[in-house]
Amino acid sequence: MVGSLGINYGQIANNLPTPDNVVPLVKSIGATKVKLYDADPRVLKAFANTGVEFIVGLGNEYLSKMRDQEAAQAWVKTNVQAYLPATKITCITIGNEVLTFNDTGLTDHLLPAMQNIHTALVNLGLDKQVLVTTAHSLAILQVSYPPSAGSFRKDLVGCITPILNFHCKTNSPFLINAYPFFAYKSNPKQISLDFVLFQPNQGIVDSKSNFHYDNMLFAQIDAVHSALASLGYSKLQVHISETGWPSKGDADEVGASLENAKKYNGNLLKTIYQKKGTPMRPNTDLNIYVFALFNENMKPGPTSERNYGLFKPDGTAAYSLGISGTDAVSANTTQHHHWYSCSSVTG
Repeated sequence: MVGSLGINYGQIANNLPTPDNVVPLVKSIGATKVKLYDADPRVLKAFANTGVEFIVGLGNEYLSKMRDQEAAQAWVKTNVQAYLPATKITCITIGNEVLTFNDTGLTDHLLPAMQNIHTALVNLGLDKQVLVTTAHSLAILQVSYPPSAGSFRKDLVGCITPILNFHCKTNSPFLINAYPFFAYKSNPKQISLDFVLFQPNQGIVDSKSNFHYDNMLFAQIDAVHSALASLGYSKLQVHISETGWPSKGDADEVGASLENAKKYNGNLLKTIYQKKGTPMRPNTDLNIYVFALFNENMKPGPTSERNYGLFKPDGTAAYSLGISGTDAVSANTTQHHHWYSCSSVTG
């Protein structure tokens, strides 16, 4: 399995470089995959014939419209089919963190939208090359520690299970946004900073599984594996659709600093390139998308929200990651997909 790096390319900013100028930045960090939150035509055109794989997004605001099969068909034609095969679109995320908005209307639209977009891909003969999924917040878990005890929120099991069935039928991955930063920020006295930053530390032992964890991200990923297994979906592949660390924050945002961002993302990249799996899935490619390519100056919320970028808007690095693009590229020369079928499903 080859460790491969993805990057989230958000654009809630008014000072970003043109997409043509973004292509070399993506290449410079050795990223072979990009995740968008929309299907920006300028970006999809700029990356034509670069070999970079794309996840495009259908925003939460469009979910209700996609209950109409004709609208779903039109969306796929315009936003996906039009760019293939020059731009390698391999996946569509339907909505982002829908289930934890606790908006029942939005939740009710999620699976029908996923199904209709998938049907549109089938109709166009694209369903084998373009998968359909949705990205979840880690807050869908009721229990995340120890990893072996991972379980979904009880009130969400009813709507998660049909989504898991959809993944199994269509061989698409389960996406989770996982941020050790949030766990540390909310509990800095109890949680070791070295443990969240992939720095040398004693780690923790999960007393039930006996697995040893030396970083929090792997513990979070395995908590998701446990939650899936508890519903009978242990074969589903889990991808990390977002993870990152802010280089700046407000006074109450403990841990948000340039030094910590550099350690988190630099060590994360090293971990990806060492092709290490988690204790529960040692031989599985991690498939991680770092958040984010740029600092986005128009994002609302605390200061940290505007400071997750690996790059400043002028294209200079926000900080050194301690790896060169050439290390990354040589690790990435043989890129393969590994999807697992979900036999043994009881959901």
